[in-house]
Amino acid sequence: MPQLNPAPWLTILVLSWLVFLTIIPPKILAHSYPNDPTHRSSELPKTESWNWPWH
Repeated sequence: MPQLNPAPWLTILVLSWLVFLTIIPPKILAHSYPNDPTHRSSELPKTESWNWPWH
């Protein structure tokens, strides 16, 4: 059975993981996202209580 011979498949597996772990992550991390979250101000917004007419 030729599929039990690990010689070519092990090399392909190792090389593909080397590509995934060394080349691709820096390319993905180099992207800048246009909608970066902004920091909220430390001031709490002033809220006013509602004046409900209880009838």
